[in-house]
Amino acid sequence: MLTTISALTLALGANIVAPAATSAATPIGQANSSIFGPNVYVFDPSMAAGDIDGVAASVFSQQESNEFGSQRYAFLFKPGSYNVNVRVGFYTHVAGLGQHPSEVAITGGLNADADWDNGNATRNFWRSVENLTIAPASGKTQYAVSQAAPMRRVHVKGELSLFDFDSNWNAGWASGGYLADSLVDNKVVPASQQQWFSRNSQWSEWTNGVWNMTFVGAVNPPSGQFPDPPYTVVEKTPVIREKPYLYVNGAGQYNVFVPSLQTNTQGVSWANGQTPGQSLPIEQFYIARPDTASAASINAALAQGKHLFFTPGIYHLSDTIRITNPNTVVLGIGMPTLIPDNGQVAMSVADVDGVKIAGLIYDAGPLNSSSLLEVGPAGSSANHAANPTSLHDLYFRIGGYVNGKNDASLRINSNNVIGEHFWIWRADHGAGAGWTSNVSNNGLVVNGANVTIYGLFNEHHNQYQTVWNGNGGRLYFYQSEIPYDVPNQASWMSKNGTVNGYASYKVADSVTTHEAWGLGVYSFFRDAAVKLQSGIEVPNVPGVKIHHATSIWLAGTPGSEITHVINDAGGKVYANSPAEAMRQTVSEFAGTGTGTGDTQAPTAPAGLTATAVSASAINLSWNASSDNVGVAGYDIYRGGSLIGSSSTTAYSDTGLNASTAYSYTVKAKDGAGNVSAASGAASATTLAGGGSGAALDRTGWTAVSNPSSGDAPANLLDGNMATRWSTGTAMAPGQYVIIDMKSAKTINKVTMDSTGSDNDYARGYDVYVSSDGAIWGNAVASGTGTGSVVTAAFASQNARYVKIVQTGTASSWWSVRELNVYGGAAGGGTNPNPGTGAALDRTGWSASSTPSSGDGASNLLDGSMATRWSTGTAMTPGQQLIVDMKTAKSFSKLVLDSTGSDNDYARGYEVYVSNDGATWGAPIASGTGSGAVLTVTFASQNARYMRIVQTGTASSWWSARELNVYN
Repeated sequence: MLTTISALTLALGANIVAPAATSAATPIGQANSSIFGPNVYVFDPSMAAGDIDGVAASVFSQQESNEFGSQRYAFLFKPGSYNVNVRVGFYTHVAGLGQHPSEVAITGGLNADADWDNGNATRNFWRSVENLTIAPASGKTQYAVSQAAPMRRVHVKGELSLFDFDSNWNAGWASGGYLADSLVDNKVVPASQQQWFSRNSQWSEWTNGVWNMTFVGAVNPPSGQFPDPPYTVVEKTPVIREKPYLYVNGAGQYNVFVPSLQTNTQGVSWANGQTPGQSLPIEQFYIARPDTASAASINAALAQGKHLFFTPGIYHLSDTIRITNPNTVVLGIGMPTLIPDNGQVAMSVADVDGVKIAGLIYDAGPLNSSSLLEVGPAGSSANHAANPTSLHDLYFRIGGYVNGKNDASLRINSNNVIGEHFWIWRADHGAGAGWTSNVSNNGLVVNGANVTIYGLFNEHHNQYQTVWNGNGGRLYFYQSEIPYDVPNQASWMSKNGTVNGYASYKVADSVTTHEAWGLGVYSFFRDAAVKLQSGIEVPNVPGVKIHHATSIWLAGTPGSEITHVINDAGGKVYANSPAEAMRQTVSEFAGTGTGTGDTQAPTAPAGLTATAVSASAINLSWNASSDNVGVAGYDIYRGGSLIGSSSTTAYSDTGLNASTAYSYTVKAKDGAGNVSAASGAASATTLAGGGSGAALDRTGWTAVSNPSSGDAPANLLDGNMATRWSTGTAMAPGQYVIIDMKSAKTINKVTMDSTGSDNDYARGYDVYVSSDGAIWGNAVASGTGTGSVVTAAFASQNARYVKIVQTGTASSWWSVRELNVYGGAAGGGTNPNPGTGAALDRTGWSASSTPSSGDGASNLLDGSMATRWSTGTAMTPGQQLIVDMKTAKSFSKLVLDSTGSDNDYARGYEVYVSNDGATWGAPIASGTGSGAVLTVTFASQNARYMRIVQTGTASSWWSARELNVYN
């Protein structure tokens, strides 16, 4: 009698495609000459096995230990059988190009080992294997990996080992991992794997577990009662859409297959043939390559209705990538990495149906981003249950490869989102790793309702790792190390300083329904004897349930501990022995109370200030609110509409229009959902940016549009606000207006005035220029409209034609009454804090500080916001900066800009001047800082030296990126 697994194996084995007979091997040089660029190797079974082995070995020799390198690779195998041996290193993606895993067979070996670190696999990150069959010659496949290294849609015809041995043949450490939609004919041996998540997979035997093994929708899961063995078993996967993948059809054409939404599933999606779903030809995708793609070109393609395909590489982004169309597919191969260079959100998704995003790394950039990926804008409310957005194999890093900062890495604001496999990591080693350097308040914030996540790995952030504010959430498997580098208890206290530490998994007090399975929270307080009150913090209400939770003390400073597992349940972990000092568990938690009973709202935020820092950004800061229990965060409103939230007392509003006034208020909220009254309003006008000069004479100009209507494009240029141009139909991406100025002009700004049809402004736009009306190149400006007058400023251009393309969506028509183009002085912006006088020329100036650090004081004067000066230690009174202007100058204002290190502003200051650098006299100004940009004005002085002395105290370093002095 055949077992279920052996019968399935026989059925699938019959589908393996053998290579066609060839008379001569295809040259291996053709492997990386496809449409996907030189870092993608497309192997054909007609290529010599030795040649394929040679390429794989060469790449592995580079990538084996290349933990923070910039190289990225994808190995793609066309249908057929390959007797090759491939070792999978960092940033290497190995995948079959069949529509079914049986169509590509590796009959030699495909393995990931940890030889480079003596069998320690806890750093084997960022690699993947998918959509193929492995028939190992040895009978075993080794996949010794940790986070961000999924194996999915794979048939292993043999045994699968998830660990490696050290030089003494002891099982080395491992901290994985993710297995999905896969079949293993023989047993799976985790051995030393600390934890593992498996979904919709099958094997003959699962041999053991260490701390947390979770199985959802698995066939033949292991048996046993948590906590020993540490198994959590959920019979069926409630809702899932498998990850999209690339394949080649019978005609040799590339397609992306998008699996269908499925509910209540068990086992692999391809057991009975092809996975349900639809194919999209590659021609429907914009293929992004790091040598040619930009944020502007990507957004232009998305606006035209294209899907997005990222090839391996590093992508520096000057603007947010905006996903606005429903059902858009964004797929990456070879670990493509997106870095926002200007403190913007790297990628945003509108509150639309059915977006799929898969296979990307998001690295925080040098300037603080509010988030790296935002799914749905703040306040999203649409129901997407029938066609939810799904997110697959997405990894977020703050530090490690490059230093960076963000408030929260991933924000999910839309409802019904499905997430599967995230690693959200604030670096504990690598570039920038330090408590006040690579700052990330939270890894994941969920505001949407009915969000489901499988396989969440979230680690080391400065405050709560996960904040779940939406009702109806479901989580299956959680792995989280809390931060290693907390400097002291005083700097790590939640709820207005009344609770030790920040729980790793925080469900808001206002939530009434939430359920989670298989959670592990681990501590290694490396730098101080720090205590965390509880690893998991949830409201005590009947609709909240936690199944199988674990606390682990990995190591740490004596006296450190996690005091409880969930709320006040479960004992403390504080040492490696005895066993109960290292591991504590709670098998079941079900809320029994009626919540916190807290009905008192926080006080309204006070002292709100708004400061324009560029043509497209305004920084806000305010004084902290107070609350009887604790302030959970702040909501920010622009013109009365919610635009975002912050867990600190600062926020940067980006993507604004130049020379435009904006008004803001802020409200505080607590964990029980109580919201304060609004703060007092603060307003600021964005800088002029590149748009200077006068409006150009439009005599003789012409205009055309697509679509056109009875409101002709000529009305844009007639000087009459009683007439207008309109599309005559609802706004949709791809609509455009083209202006022919009849001769080349020097231009740097466009304004579109819809006053009188106030709701008809462009919801999003890209601006292009051309000399011939045919070749347009990349967009010179892009943004979102927020009112009846839309201003797009840009660096000076010389062109005859201007094209404005709609990138947004609205039920209103797009209409404009007058369009003007401005020219004259080339771009470059204006004084960053307009006031009396201009900024002085700093050529030849020098600066020094006490104390000094690796962030030299000269960085204050280098004109780059990517560098900074810092004290390298916490703020204390007496720290000082001295600037030598080399000759006596007349001046009446200074600006110290900490934007990008927003919490590092001087808490208090005194300013002194001197002509000899020795005699300083009394301070000419003093005060307290309240936000990232410190502006100090005073009676006009004539002096050579200026000294700024810190008078305040804070655990943050005192740092600034630029210092300017004004006459």
